[in-house]
Amino acid sequence: MGDEIEDRKRRIRSFVIRNGRMTKAQQLAWEAFWPTMGLSLSDASLNYRDAFGNANPVVLEIGFGMGGSLVEMAKSAPELNFIGVEVHRPGVGALLIKAADATLDNLKVFCDDANEVIAHSIPDASLSRVQLFFPDPWHKTRHNKRRLVQADFAQRIRQKLQLGGIFHMATDWEPYAKQMMNVMESAEGYRNQSGELCFAERPSYRPITKFETRGQKLGHGVWDLLYQRVK
Repeated sequence: MGDEIEDRKRRIRSFVIRNGRMTKAQQLAWEAFWPTMGLSLSDASLNYRDAFGNANPVVLEIGFGMGGSLVEMAKSAPELNFIGVEVHRPGVGALLIKAADATLDNLKVFCDDANEVIAHSIPDASLSRVQLFFPDPWHKTRHNKRRLVQADFAQRIRQKLQLGGIFHMATDWEPYAKQMMNVMESAEGYRNQSGELCFAERPSYRPITKFETRGQKLGHGVWDLLYQRVK
């Protein structure tokens, strides 16, 4: 147990804890809706049927920000169950407000480090899709090691995907898009759905965010990558 704690301390984090308090509305939403929508990190793998009350396919999104696009996806696809992971409490509070307004029953959320959630709470070969949209690009060269998409991370995701499941990444930072491509093209057990060394068209299920729209007006690109677990 002691070695595991030390390993967690040494692990390079792909995020920083941003300052900022929850608004009153976010705090009230947390108090009202966390008991039914919140999931707690534990050493016991989730039982999706117990969590959602059905056996529908499960989609995991890592780092949902303020939750707008995740809520939109859950609302548009009631035949799927969604689990969001976000380390920033104000973002979780904002998602809870939106999810309650939409009266969603197919969305649950962790407020924890995604690496810990993946390691301890997600059963192997259980996810139909993993989504990583616009992660921190850590654009300074000396910080590139903090980028989440690395070879070992790709294999941790593969372990959690069902055979045929999809790892969907998107970024608006071209150097990171190229690194993602390099990592995933070399990753064992994956196939690029768009063809070798090809980026994907944005799938219809991924909403265009306000941030993304502003960037497009300024001529910024967005790169989607979809890789399927094939073994």
